[in-house]
Amino acid sequence: MIKRTILKEIELSVKSRPITLITGARQVGKSTLAQLFMKDGFSYVSLDNSRERELARKDPSMFLELHPWPLIIDEVQRAPELFEALEEKVNKEKMNNSRNYGMYIITGSQMYKLIEKVTESMAGRVSIIHMLPLSRNEILGREEKVFTFDLNEINKKALSNPFSIKELFKDIVHGYYPELYSNELLISERYYADYIESYIERDVSDMINIKDKFAFRRFMELLGSLTGEELIYDNIAKIIGVDTKTIKAWISILVAGDIIYLLEPYNEYSITKRIVKRPKIYFNDTGLASYLAKINSSETLESSFLSSRFVETYIINELRKSYVNNGKNPNFYYYRDNNMNEIDLIIIEDGKMYRIECKSGINFNLSSVKGFKQVENTNYKLSLSGIICNTDSIYPLKENVYVIPIAGI
Repeated sequence: MIKRTILKEIELSVKSRPITLITGARQVGKSTLAQLFMKDGFSYVSLDNSRERELARKDPSMFLELHPWPLIIDEVQRAPELFEALEEKVNKEKMNNSRNYGMYIITGSQMYKLIEKVTESMAGRVSIIHMLPLSRNEILGREEKVFTFDLNEINKKALSNPFSIKELFKDIVHGYYPELYSNELLISERYYADYIESYIERDVSDMINIKDKFAFRRFMELLGSLTGEELIYDNIAKIIGVDTKTIKAWISILVAGDIIYLLEPYNEYSITKRIVKRPKIYFNDTGLASYLAKINSSETLESSFLSSRFVETYIINELRKSYVNNGKNPNFYYYRDNNMNEIDLIIIEDGKMYRIECKSGINFNLSSVKGFKQVENTNYKLSLSGIICNTDSIYPLKENVYVIPIAGI
């Protein structure tokens, strides 16, 4: 089993909160990590079981009586009626024992739907842990820290685990869902076909009534080819043949299911009048996006006009994982103005601003980072910045601006 960086955050939560909610997309490994706590005395019940689900919905108090804590409840989104009963149990135990920690571990997809319920009924009693697919650091078995422009650390990683362009495209198409690494006989294309089928039939159908599932699938396929692009609702609506309101609803479903991530535009008072205000779409897993975009091999991707978008998606995903896996909320943005000046990624951290371009080439010059000038009047301290790309080694473009290898992130 691949060691998950996020496990230490879950362990800390169980020791310090009555309820730990592990949320994320289907099949990112939530249940696997939760079940590790069975060795510490937790019992386990899954609401995929129809009998358990029916009882949890009809009589949640009885359900919790029959399944005393410490308890793991898997797929909790399938019985939202449980949340009030959980609150009651936690409050009752608080009256008897001020240190009522480690009572319940609950897991579920449909992140926003879960968090809404938690916010309504269990604020202050629950810790929310967000899980993403595997990171390259996890697969390699190396320590995963929050990314910073630590040139020594980047160089060390790049030298110890080099990453050729062919290996990069192979990993992008393969994707990072855990089962693809635990089951060597699993064919990734078959895996994603089943994933999409079960996702639409179960998660999507649970959230809204989609009359035309074929149209929703075509919508997902179109989005797969748009990863790394601005989200323009009208354009998508015209292609799919539905209204803009429907597209907005469908986008919210994919966000709630943690299938996609919306990167918001950078906004600072001095530049607000000229910036583009649309978010950008990123799939949380490049393998899923590749499958939807009908890219079935690394060679196809490498020769495709989509290759730069997928490399950008890969880089931003890996940087984001380094934050999320260490329990930190990533303050990530992009910049684009009406004069087409762009910065792929702006990271705000500890009062500092990092500016990053994501590229699939090797050799670059200062013209490749000309967009950096647009935010130099920021109120944040400008830190090291640069281009993350397929270079084998770090080299400077100017003071505090470097080209660094993807292998080092």
